[in-house]
Amino acid sequence: MLNSGSSSVKYRLMSGNERLASGTIERIGEPGSPAADHETALKIVATELAEKGLGLDSPELVAIGHRVVHGGTTFTEPTLITEEVVRKVQELIPLAPLHNPANLAGIEVARRLRPDLPQVAVFDTAFHSTISPAAATYAIDREVAGRLRIRRYGFHGTSHAYVSREAALAVGRPAGNVIVLHLGNGASASAVSAGRCLDTSMGMTPLEGLVMGTRSGDLDPAVVLYLARTGGMSLDEIDTLLNRRGGMLGLCGDNDMRAVQERLADGDPDAELAFSVYCHRLRKYVGAYYAVLGTVDVIAFTGGVGENSPLVRLTALAGLEALGIAVDPGRNARGERLISTDDAAVKVAVIPTDEELEIARQTLEVISRTNRG
Repeated sequence: MLNSGSSSVKYRLMSGNERLASGTIERIGEPGSPAADHETALKIVATELAEKGLGLDSPELVAIGHRVVHGGTTFTEPTLITEEVVRKVQELIPLAPLHNPANLAGIEVARRLRPDLPQVAVFDTAFHSTISPAAATYAIDREVAGRLRIRRYGFHGTSHAYVSREAALAVGRPAGNVIVLHLGNGASASAVSAGRCLDTSMGMTPLEGLVMGTRSGDLDPAVVLYLARTGGMSLDEIDTLLNRRGGMLGLCGDNDMRAVQERLADGDPDAELAFSVYCHRLRKYVGAYYAVLGTVDVIAFTGGVGENSPLVRLTALAGLEALGIAVDPGRNARGERLISTDDAAVKVAVIPTDEELEIARQTLEVISRTNRG
């Protein structure tokens, strides 16, 4: 599995569900980095694997799976990579200008290094392709929206796919209704029924939805106009304000939830407000997605914050007992897998995400399907 970012390449070698090797090549192209470009980085990966006796040229290697951030409406499932697929992913670059080019760089290099191997693109947006037109459509001029491909796409799809399935299995409801809260520096929520996503919080870009480490999340669109007209800010300055200087960083100066909680314990008023805004937005989305689903079997927390912050989990779900949602403080503090009370109608689970394993599984499904065909 390869996850090629703009300045890093993460890799994992899998045999079934077993991790054989993994690593990250960082700071690609920066001074002092061992990798001047993605081709050099992939060759370093090959060398690291060879040193472990697991060379990239091994005949036991059956496929390479690649994370691709944006598949638009073109790619709604993992796809065997061909020249036509590469061309179509290139056409989607305007929708993900920071991510798709890097993803493509990794694909192109891997195909040169192992042209004999089937390679599969697993798209971050694909899991959310099942949301209804009512959930996907913004209420703007239809011609403009269609021409510029403006709609809700959603992101973190491989994580939501993995966690929703594992959470449903954990409570014995494999076809159940799940609310997934993926909380890291980037954060998103989804409403999933019988393995199909019905709604998700991120929109055309990852900016929409929950409060995040440096992203604002939901915002009155007129704020952008006000910042430009009255604040005299350029589009690039507004982009930076909302994507890189917003969220928890903008509210209190820290985008690390651990630091925010330390300040909260010390009575810092800025940290207190930031934490309250963060949890209020979470609770609001839980209620909204409860309404979307009608009934909920399990709420699943995942991601760095979701898996490691008992205070966020407890605070975000506080006061929802009338909906059958209640967290057991002891189980929550111990970080148990199921943290809801015994009598709660809606179970609450902590499910560590594994996007790499999900990519590997989807890659093998494509290869198996191709071989059968």
